[in-house]
Amino acid sequence: MTATTQPLAAAHGVGRALRPTGKVLPEHARAHNRSLVLAHLFHIGHASRADIARSTGLTRVTVSGLVAALIAEGLVEELGVRVEGKVGKPATLVGMRTEAFQIVAVDLTDDAHLLGAVMTLVGAVVDRRSVALEGRTGEAAADLLESLCRDLLAAATRPVIGVGIASPGVIDLDGTVVQAPNRGWYDLPLAARLTESLGVPVHVANDANTRALGEFTYGSAAGSGCMVVTIGEGVGAGIVVDGALVLGRHHAAGEIGHVTVVDGDVRDEPPLGCACGRSGCLETVLSVPALRRRTAGLSREDSDAALASVGRLLGIALAPVVSALDLAEVLLSGPPELLDGALRESALATVRARTMPVIGHGLALRMGSLDEDGALAGAAVLVLSGQLGVS
Repeated sequence: MTATTQPLAAAHGVGRALRPTGKVLPEHARAHNRSLVLAHLFHIGHASRADIARSTGLTRVTVSGLVAALIAEGLVEELGVRVEGKVGKPATLVGMRTEAFQIVAVDLTDDAHLLGAVMTLVGAVVDRRSVALEGRTGEAAADLLESLCRDLLAAATRPVIGVGIASPGVIDLDGTVVQAPNRGWYDLPLAARLTESLGVPVHVANDANTRALGEFTYGSAAGSGCMVVTIGEGVGAGIVVDGALVLGRHHAAGEIGHVTVVDGDVRDEPPLGCACGRSGCLETVLSVPALRRRTAGLSREDSDAALASVGRLLGIALAPVVSALDLAEVLLSGPPELLDGALRESALATVRARTMPVIGHGLALRMGSLDEDGALAGAAVLVLSGQLGVS
């Protein structure tokens, strides 16, 4: 299925919108205002034109014009009048046509398979597909990704508004993979290439950032300040502060996996070599393979002690970030049998011990709410945000 050029928004009472961080120029005003209307209907649900005007601060005339245009585009529909006992003409409610469009989302974080899904605008999975990488890297891996996307587009039962891809590595704002060594991609204009070949808008971002977006929009992450730490074959993080995703000047914000936490002079924790070329990085002790090696064959008591020691190292890496940004919570995404217990509790205790009470004592450190579909959900948010200005 193919997409309309400015497709649809979604859902009733889902998440919150990312706060705009740039000045709105006159030529962008209509698009900005359009996004405000769509965001209200996405997050709040059906509403009258007057409700939308009050919520967004736009004039009723502006809202009426935008709603009329959105109805003409097929993105919004009138739902009838509001039943209430007030005197006067009852208000006509409008809402998003959430059932009318779908999104293709792809997760590239697994080392063995490319994972994809057709999803609704509210984050529900309609269909799943996966393909084995079988050692492919570089162009071969990119061709396999394109083939998977084509299969997913063909499986969609509604027009697709776009494709979102969660990829490991450093990704710039244009969707170019600056570097993803495990895929053999360097300066690959992945979004532009797939947009041209597939004929639908394609959006690409770092997988840790997409997980943060997914938790923010479809989960329960705090928009005032949260970090989502993704723990798998590697370790990374996505950060949302005051409703905005933190990217950094090199598009590499959240790369905590390569913070050194094990020094050479620590007798009981000798530093291990890391894929980045240094030793003692957090990833060398916190990645899932490292955790499984550390706990293999141990009793429950000894395993908890081993995990707690890693939790302390995680807390050491988290404390300055939590303190500098005054984060409200940190979410862990990964295998709960390894993370949700001694490791998480030790990390939280360490952060609290290393930060001011006003920051640390109120901090929540918990498991994420989206489980294994976190990257897919975040990839869907890339499309909502990129095509509709809604997230």
